[in-house]
Amino acid sequence: MDVWEGSEGAAVAGHGVDWERLLRLFCEAATRGGEALPAKAATELGRLCKRAPEGVLVRTLPVLVDLLGNPSEEVQAAAAHSLCCIARWGDESLCSAAGRSGAIPSLLGLLPMSADGLQRKLIKCLRALVAYDNANRVILARNGGLQVVLDMLPLCPGGTRGYLLEVLSALAMLREVRRAVVHLGALPFLVEAVSCGRMVSRARAAHVIGLLGTAKRVRHMLVDLGVISVLVDLLREGDSQAKLTAGNSLGIISSHVYYLRPIAQAGAIPLYADLLEGPEALGKEIAEDVLCILAVSQENAVSISQHLVRILQGDNEEAKAAAADVLWGLSGNQHSVVRESGAIPLLLNLLHGGCEDAREKALGAIVQMSYEEDERKALAEAGAIPVLIGLVEGDSDELKDNAVEALINFSGDPLMCERVSDVFGNPLFQAARERLARIRAADEHMLRSLRRLNVDQLTLEPDFA
Repeated sequence: MDVWEGSEGAAVAGHGVDWERLLRLFCEAATRGGEALPAKAATELGRLCKRAPEGVLVRTLPVLVDLLGNPSEEVQAAAAHSLCCIARWGDESLCSAAGRSGAIPSLLGLLPMSADGLQRKLIKCLRALVAYDNANRVILARNGGLQVVLDMLPLCPGGTRGYLLEVLSALAMLREVRRAVVHLGALPFLVEAVSCGRMVSRARAAHVIGLLGTAKRVRHMLVDLGVISVLVDLLREGDSQAKLTAGNSLGIISSHVYYLRPIAQAGAIPLYADLLEGPEALGKEIAEDVLCILAVSQENAVSISQHLVRILQGDNEEAKAAAADVLWGLSGNQHSVVRESGAIPLLLNLLHGGCEDAREKALGAIVQMSYEEDERKALAEAGAIPVLIGLVEGDSDELKDNAVEALINFSGDPLMCERVSDVFGNPLFQAARERLARIRAADEHMLRSLRRLNVDQLTLEPDFA
């Protein structure tokens, strides 16, 4: 005791510490009989591990694992705490080394009979070991860790339960564990894990939900368990990474038409609009995809278009480009909603003064709407035709091609043909119209050939003779 305590002052000073000497003293103290000295040695190691060299800490791991086998709960708790500190504060190689040292089976062996403070420290140690290390997750799973966690969850209160849920979400990053979770009826715990614990763990649980939700049967089960509301809550209150993960997983859930309205009713649409306006490119991409899925429901499409119009009225150029991209998607199957939302003048404004990306997407939406008679009329009334003609005469080849496509649609409308006559002499317009005519003629020829083939088959078939 005196020898270990005498070394403590030098360690605290942090300068010129003889770490080899301290390691030797720790090993001597840890292996002496009794409870007090081994417990104190393990506790002090946990306090000093932030400053100790990695090589020294690695050599303490077998000693700490041996201390987990000490009959004293005080020593077990001190050893678990020290292992937890090393796994948390060391680099990834230390966490992996702790897992390879045999700590995980020893911790699992103590858990079922533990209680109160010891149990809490054992679970916190397990959480630290599997939080980011996949190899440690495999070790825990292969040693029956999933069943131990599931058996303990109904029995553990508040904070300790939260630690167990974090361990469960880490384990469920393994495909075999996810299958077992479904088979064992443990999905309710995973849904609960999205709402409990540290934000990084909640995001991880949401990620697991997304992986499981790709299966139709499991997706139905998750929705019945209330997963929509917990994912929306995480999308609302999470940090940037958690919001991206929740948004992506909720998008996977939304892939079934029955869930489009419940997701919108849970308040998801404004939160996806926030992602459109956020700084992360991935967030914009996720929001664009999910909003287009949700917009399959006309009721949702109306709400979405209102948010998109608000974004187009703002000054965030990247968000405007993303909003125009969503409107492009909506203009294919919800074109009347886009027309009635008041978005057309704003899309035309983007063609005048938006960034290149926003102009391309705004024009894509306008071209898509030009295929519908009512939308062509609304576009013409908003002044789209002169803008499109101006683009044909502009510098951007991609914008030229798309503008020509829209003008060809106007030229095929008897009510609009005269209004686009100024572009008829443009070589690009003429070439595009001729190319379109050839394509249509080829399609007509193909249809006639198919009809003739069907007739010939019927007349030559003996059964029909």
